[in-house]
Amino acid sequence: MKEFKPIPIGVEDFKVIIDKGSYYVDKTDMIRELLDGGATVNLFTRPRRFGKTLNLSMLQRFFEKTDEDNAYLFNDLNISQAGEKYIQHQGQYPVISLSLKSMKQPDYSKSFGTFKDIMKREFWRHRNILSSDDIIPEDREIFTKITHGTAEDDTYITAIRTLSDCLYAAYQKKVIILIDEYDVPLETSHFRGFYDEIVNLIRSVFENALKTNPYLEFGVLTGCLRISKESIFTGLNNLNVYTVINNDFSHCFGFTQQEVEKIADDFGMQDKLSEMKQWYDGYLFGQTEIYNPWSILKYVQSARSNETCPSQPYWSNTSSNDIIHELVVNGDEEMHSQIEALMNGESLKKPIYEDITYRNININTDYIWSFLLFTGYLKPISMHLEGDLIYAKMVIPNREVGTVYKRTIMQWFDEKIRTNGTDDLFKAVINGDAKGFENEVNNWLAASISYQDNYESFYHGFLAGLLLGKRGYRVESNRENGKGRTDITICEFQRRTVAVVIEVKIAKDFGDLDAACDRAMKQIADKNYAENLKQQYYKKVLKYGAAFCSEKVCRVKLEVEE
Repeated sequence: MKEFKPIPIGVEDFKVIIDKGSYYVDKTDMIRELLDGGATVNLFTRPRRFGKTLNLSMLQRFFEKTDEDNAYLFNDLNISQAGEKYIQHQGQYPVISLSLKSMKQPDYSKSFGTFKDIMKREFWRHRNILSSDDIIPEDREIFTKITHGTAEDDTYITAIRTLSDCLYAAYQKKVIILIDEYDVPLETSHFRGFYDEIVNLIRSVFENALKTNPYLEFGVLTGCLRISKESIFTGLNNLNVYTVINNDFSHCFGFTQQEVEKIADDFGMQDKLSEMKQWYDGYLFGQTEIYNPWSILKYVQSARSNETCPSQPYWSNTSSNDIIHELVVNGDEEMHSQIEALMNGESLKKPIYEDITYRNININTDYIWSFLLFTGYLKPISMHLEGDLIYAKMVIPNREVGTVYKRTIMQWFDEKIRTNGTDDLFKAVINGDAKGFENEVNNWLAASISYQDNYESFYHGFLAGLLLGKRGYRVESNRENGKGRTDITICEFQRRTVAVVIEVKIAKDFGDLDAACDRAMKQIADKNYAENLKQQYYKKVLKYGAAFCSEKVCRVKLEVEE
């Protein structure tokens, strides 16, 4: 039996993956491209769980000068075959590696405290350089205070620059600075209400570390968004930004088609390729087709141990998806209609703003679509220039992301039902008020966000959801009655005064609504749906034909059998 390498789910340390012999999709070409690019500061924006942290770990292990030789980690990987031009940089630089992802704090004081702890740990990691006689006394004192947590607050503004000075003095080599998830504190502070304070902190730190630092070899930053209008990168003329719409480095984050095919081959899952494509493909970085790496690895891990394991929305379950919730809950009528279009497989044409800010991510403006594109909830299928703006046609990338929208809409609609109640609708149905039934359903249709509404099953579920949960009544779907199954049946528990049969049909268009109702009524009669209820001693059976069309209109007809 073939032995498979372990899949490193959630492991973000390149060295751990290689040392444990875990499965690794080779992204070391990124090293070559960075060196060829020659930019002093590189910013990569990609959706969450697309390999940003692992790539920074890989860069650190390649470039960092340490007492331990890490060259073996790259044996048989692409960079080892790239030539001496690149290999000569291996293990030659001091590296400062920071992650700001833990700065998700409820207020500025706690967030700044987390930043101080991040710096303390990075200084401590480099504590061996204090043995160097080339570090000036002032920097040595600051270094010691930071590692002991006794430094003044102002010291942390220039802490990365100070560490750069010390490392250069000790190694006589310029420093590489790696900063992961740089925009996490910006996002958190925006929603928590201390945005300006965090912007001032990050701006000052970055200016000292990346703009006025003579000992910087190059820097790499990662995040979900490019943030520039807040002046985070004021005057940083040596900054190269690579978003999801750029071709450069497009294959370095996420898995390409070729890589997924190799994964399927390595794990004997070639028969799963079409399913993987349907669920987890669909992203487009530059001109490169990309799969979600987190979901692919989770799926392979699950399917390897259980061949019948169904595809699941692994990526969408790794966060709260608050932005989609905001769209659905607080979006206006136009926003809701645009979400409907996306859910029904249509595309939206919108301008793309690469330098969006958290301040201008208003739910009901065009900026929100750029945010959804850069964070992985939409993908461009075409782009073109109109005047000074880039316009993109965008769609939902795949089934996995579609479940985020679908679940959020369902949760919102359930909350709406609980808040507003459906008593008036239910009374109309039970009392044989066809017009009231029709009016109430149309009101709910107007207030809803529908998707796949050309399917009878959608409206069947929609209507059943509105009618469920009434005390004293049993509401059933697809119940056996007569010669078939009724779409919806409502039965009174105790008195058995009234029972209800509802048959749902789809109309081709508005003009077909009456005919669709007639088709529903004919099916109720032909299948003898009411007979079984009458045999249970119900005095009255209300038979409804309910027809729906894509214009979000319902028509209802009633017949009464006593």
